[in-house]
Amino acid sequence: MTTTHIATSRDTATLTYVGGPTALIELRGLRFLTDPTFDSAGARHPGATGTYVLEKTMGPALDGRELGHVDAVLLSHDHHADNLDGAGRAMLRRADRVLTTAAGAERLGGHSIGMRPWDTVVLPTPDGREIRVTATPARHGPEGGDRGPVVGFVLQPVHAPDEGIYVTGDTVWYEGIAEVARRFAVRAIVAFLGAARVAAVGPSHITLTAEEGVELARAFPTATVVPLHFEGWAHFTEGRSEIAAAFASAGLEHRLRWPEPGRPVGLITELYGE
Repeated sequence: MTTTHIATSRDTATLTYVGGPTALIELRGLRFLTDPTFDSAGARHPGATGTYVLEKTMGPALDGRELGHVDAVLLSHDHHADNLDGAGRAMLRRADRVLTTAAGAERLGGHSIGMRPWDTVVLPTPDGREIRVTATPARHGPEGGDRGPVVGFVLQPVHAPDEGIYVTGDTVWYEGIAEVARRFAVRAIVAFLGAARVAAVGPSHITLTAEEGVELARAFPTATVVPLHFEGWAHFTEGRSEIAAAFASAGLEHRLRWPEPGRPVGLITELYGE
């Protein structure tokens, strides 16, 4: 009797969208939380210079307590409330570790680990393997007018480095992002978009525009693009419609994967025999 082996699939990585820049990424048994923001809609956060206010327009899809255990927070930077708000700061204490900028780790203290671009941290997985977290460069605004140090992150299973996930953090398109593309082949990009603008910087955008998102997708031709940080705060100037239109115009709409708030979506799927 001949046995037929049927190829089926399973997700080796999922993302659950909470809101703004906040999502839970589950990869090979480890749970990573991006930039925690859990304040309610209507929260207002004055900027450090007093020249602008960041206003939250959407509350989180999930409460921080609903997320369960978090192995590591991937905090692109700690000094802007739309990336770390009041309730988000309380969430940091419940995670095993916080990976962030060197300056941010000095301010936060405790179990924070400061990382500069290309620094790595290796974390053990429940099955005895490892995931390497690499800090990546980011520039939070125009050259000479960025909004302080920021990092992104690449997550890679050490035994399967081609199954990487790139979290951009708050950045614009520039040579540092192109260098990430030269160093890493990833399967998914969690892209902080929205073309954010604040009065302190003037008319320049300080996060990726939709057109820069297209440039990002072209630089990583094998990656699914998951838009994040394009809604939920009043200072975004581009939303879902602008992002979708830019990708459609470039013939890349099939590369987008829109997460539904509060529901896991597969980022990486593998085939295996049954």
